[in-house]
Amino acid sequence: MKSYVDILLAMMRTGILGYGGGPSVIPLFRHEAVQRYKWISDEEFGEILAFANALPGPIATKMAAQLGYQQKGIAGACVGVIGHIFPTTFGIVGLLGLLYTLKESAVVAGMIAAVRPVIAVLLGMMAYEFCAKTWKGLGKVVGFITGIVAFLLLFVIHVHPAVTILLFLAYGTIHLRVSKRIKQRAKKHDPEQKKEVSL
Repeated sequence: MKSYVDILLAMMRTGILGYGGGPSVIPLFRHEAVQRYKWISDEEFGEILAFANALPGPIATKMAAQLGYQQKGIAGACVGVIGHIFPTTFGIVGLLGLLYTLKESAVVAGMIAAVRPVIAVLLGMMAYEFCAKTWKGLGKVVGFITGIVAFLLLFVIHVHPAVTILLFLAYGTIHLRVSKRIKQRAKKHDPEQKKEVSL
């Protein structure tokens, strides 16, 4: 039962504290799943994020469903999604009149403006950590080249983000298989390892 409560509380925090929707909520999901509860590693979180980005629909609800599903199956996915969307849904319905009254307020506008740099820093920190892990996995040269290719596809050619993610998922699968084969062949032809086997 504790796992369901953990999923519910974690996803409620991402729903309540998440500001701006979409990518801005991702660092909160990472904090809950990787750092607070240690459900998954950073590498696994990156894989879930890439997979969720490739599917249609809002990224936040997909992340909540996937993280809940990993812990408790379909029931966990339902708890995760409900926990993520219920607090904000209840808040919007309950405070709709107040929101309309305050939407032109200079104080509220100042609060929103003050939060934006925090979100930018959180996203920057997460992007830096993902880049560092990419360099370890693919190497600096390949990681730098894939970054440039992704930038060109997204901002110059204007390929849809989902298509770009699918392309890089396919590339990652091929890269992983090829690198494994190369390592296996290197082990077979390594004379030092042959000596160790004979000894």
